[in-house]
Amino acid sequence: MAIATLYRYFPSKTHLFTALMADQIEGLAARVPDRAPDTPPEDAVFETLGSATRNLLRRPALATAMIQSANAARASTVPDLARIDSGFIDVLLRAWGVEEPTDHHITRLRLLILLWYGVLQSRLNERITPQDANADLRMACHLLLAPEPAAG
Repeated sequence: MAIATLYRYFPSKTHLFTALMADQIEGLAARVPDRAPDTPPEDAVFETLGSATRNLLRRPALATAMIQSANAARASTVPDLARIDSGFIDVLLRAWGVEEPTDHHITRLRLLILLWYGVLQSRLNERITPQDANADLRMACHLLLAPEPAAG
């Protein structure tokens, strides 16, 4: 496809790559199964993030472009950022098994997503090994998503 044709639909590379990332997240949502009852919720979220990571690492140049565009874009001028944010939160809420999220749930997932972006960027830049990335992501899921102790 000619570049001029792309720019009829996307005013900039940032718009193009954020739209692609939003589509990637929607594809992930279609592939994520409901959490099995015997799977700890934080493990289900870890598996979902691991699946997203593996999918993105298949095309590292595209993954880098999408992440850089999403990080550089302003929410007020790139409407697909809202699709990325809400879509990713929805996917992870489903994996976590949370049907009626509170602000506290959303905040915990937002922190986890920000951490995941950093781990993914470090993998793309070959700053950490796949094993370290998995270990870091698993720890983050357990620290941020573990059930809270009952008040009493």
